[in-house]
Amino acid sequence: MAEKTSRVLALLTLLQTHRQWPGPELAERLEVTERTLRRDIERLRELGYRVEATRGAAGGYRLEAGSAMPPLLFTDDEAVTMAIGLRVAATQGLVDGAHTTLSALAKFEQVLPSALRQRVNALAGFVQPTTPRGTPVSQELLGQLALACRDRERIRFHYTAAGGTESDRVVEPNTLVAAERNWFLVCWDLQRADWRTFRVDRMARFFGTRVHFSSRELPAADAAEFVQAAVSSVRQRHAASVTLDMPLDAVQAYFGPWARGATALSDRRTEWPIGGDSYEVMMSALLWIPADVAYTISGSDEFLAFVRTANEQLARAAERPLVQG
Repeated sequence: MAEKTSRVLALLTLLQTHRQWPGPELAERLEVTERTLRRDIERLRELGYRVEATRGAAGGYRLEAGSAMPPLLFTDDEAVTMAIGLRVAATQGLVDGAHTTLSALAKFEQVLPSALRQRVNALAGFVQPTTPRGTPVSQELLGQLALACRDRERIRFHYTAAGGTESDRVVEPNTLVAAERNWFLVCWDLQRADWRTFRVDRMARFFGTRVHFSSRELPAADAAEFVQAAVSSVRQRHAASVTLDMPLDAVQAYFGPWARGATALSDRRTEWPIGGDSYEVMMSALLWIPADVAYTISGSDEFLAFVRTANEQLARAAERPLVQG
């Protein structure tokens, strides 16, 4: 019985991570016959899961949303992750998050075995999220976006930019990121043919197209870095530009999302805009330029004077011997 339960759980896990599975491929993954697979599919249906089956060369099995909540089957690691995630979600600026999430957490932890509750309490002590003070977002919309990211489904939505400009967008969602006290969707914008970030609290009229896409490579180490670069480029009190003796493609490859706005001056030279809330932040960008690359800086007299002074201070500090304590 334990083996059968584990197999059905493995089947459910596969159905939850793919839109449609051909029967032979599912049977091969589970190392069972197609006849056994059909019996396991029926067991899931008896538990309340709506598993749709289609015939033909393009047919297979996929999990559909039902009208009632079926029993949820989790592995131990998934259950612990879920409980910790619910604790974190209560602090992440969801509409009615503190009430709804904590009540869900209480119900969920009530049915956890004692050993798993101890794991949750032990791990939760090392999870200290910050509480965003941005505009709360709808839990329903956040869930829809998360599913679209998981299922690689194109979506449509209405968006209001910071300046009040409204537009309808069609995007391929990649990741949801909580940053700068707000939720951001990182996605490929089909109209702009480029990667973009959108504040979730400024989105409305969400629509899932049921059109699926192949994953694209994000031009950053991860989505969080991409969001940080995008937000930094918007909030700038000061600005300057750097002319680099590097081709544009080399600049983009080296700086990743931080190369946003860079333009080619020639086949070998690139203009790279930099900015920040302070001259110190702008100066730090210059330190990332490869040592063997020549460059010139254009900016305000105040910023250029700051760079000269900082350069002299660094040179003196490098020549000064360290005082041993």
